[in-house]
Amino acid sequence: MIASISNFISNDYKTLKASDTVLEVQEFFEEVTFSHFPVLDSGIYLGSLAKEDAENFDTDKTLLEYRYTLEGFFARNTMNWLDVLEVFARNNTNTVPVLNQENEYLGYYELESIFKFFNETPFLKEQGTVVIIKKPIIDYSLSQIVQIVESNNAKLLGVFVSDTDVDSIQITLKISLGEMNAIIQTFRRYNYEIISEHDEDNYLINLKERSDYLTKYLNL
Repeated sequence: MIASISNFISNDYKTLKASDTVLEVQEFFEEVTFSHFPVLDSGIYLGSLAKEDAENFDTDKTLLEYRYTLEGFFARNTMNWLDVLEVFARNNTNTVPVLNQENEYLGYYELESIFKFFNETPFLKEQGTVVIIKKPIIDYSLSQIVQIVESNNAKLLGVFVSDTDVDSIQITLKISLGEMNAIIQTFRRYNYEIISEHDEDNYLINLKERSDYLTKYLNL
């Protein structure tokens, strides 16, 4: 059973305080690998300080004097792991403060810990085949993708959008059981482009055989 992501909330390091001097903060960042770290004032979360910003502050001043530089991102302790991962990505950080519904500071997530959680999900842990498909974004339908997989007696372990632009969308699937060639050919019949390569793909096998035959013919 996968643990709740809230179990990964850490308090290994005390938060920075608004009354801390910049020199104290710079010394702190030299000892850790954090890109950001939360700042509190009398227990109230003010925001996260970026290490790069702290390096340029006057050492004799306090963080309170640089409050305007703090970044206000955070995660709720009720968020699922995908939403938490989005907070990391949007803010280009390796630490995210965690607040409850009353805006009380609970601790912080580390990106490394989130990856450990991700490694325990069926998408990575369970055996299966990764299939990457692509289709015009106007024709994209998650329900259709699920139907194609399940109609071929397979199970979908996970799915996420791995790339997108104004015209098309790329979907990464983790599939268990089922006849992979049948699944791949069904996607093609529904006008999905298969981005990933598969040994079971009879379409590519036939293309290779025809190419080999043509090469031999031209060399006669």
